[in-house]
Amino acid sequence: MEKDSMEQLRYPIGTFKAPETITDKHLDEWITALEHLPERLENMVSPLTEEQLGTPYRPGGWTVRQLVHHISDSHHNSYIRFKWGLTEDNPTIKPYFEKEWAQLFDTQSAPIQMSLDHLRAVHVKLVYLLKGLTREQLQRKFTHPDGNEETTLEENIGRYAWHGSHHFTHIANLIQREGW
Repeated sequence: MEKDSMEQLRYPIGTFKAPETITDKHLDEWITALEHLPERLENMVSPLTEEQLGTPYRPGGWTVRQLVHHISDSHHNSYIRFKWGLTEDNPTIKPYFEKEWAQLFDTQSAPIQMSLDHLRAVHVKLVYLLKGLTREQLQRKFTHPDGNEETTLEENIGRYAWHGSHHFTHIANLIQREGW
């Protein structure tokens, strides 16, 4: 497969780039995307068969099942990062090895409904929290130890809205390519 085609499969909506200035409109759009992701994802993947859930979204990529579990795990971690950023002074967050998590037996075999239910619960809490933050709180930061990269909470809202859409599109594109 050509490099350009593989990149399009890996990043169908492009990579995340935070706007230079994050406006209220950006925040409203991102929070709305987060609010609706669990229902949109569940509606898309619930009709899939076990065989379809075991299909990778691209050559060498994760299966649909792994993607659903990954989104839940990742957004759970993000929720915790928001809490750390709100309660500690620029904390260094704990990264996790998402590729290794995707290889764990539960991620490869557990029913997706567990993660769909978990994602719905995490997003209800996350969206409630995000809607109540002040502009001052949105400027709080945390540091990711990979490269000591500082991230504001407002930027992290955008990153996770992108993240959900990124993986949602992986699955949607696979469904369309396969004609499911």
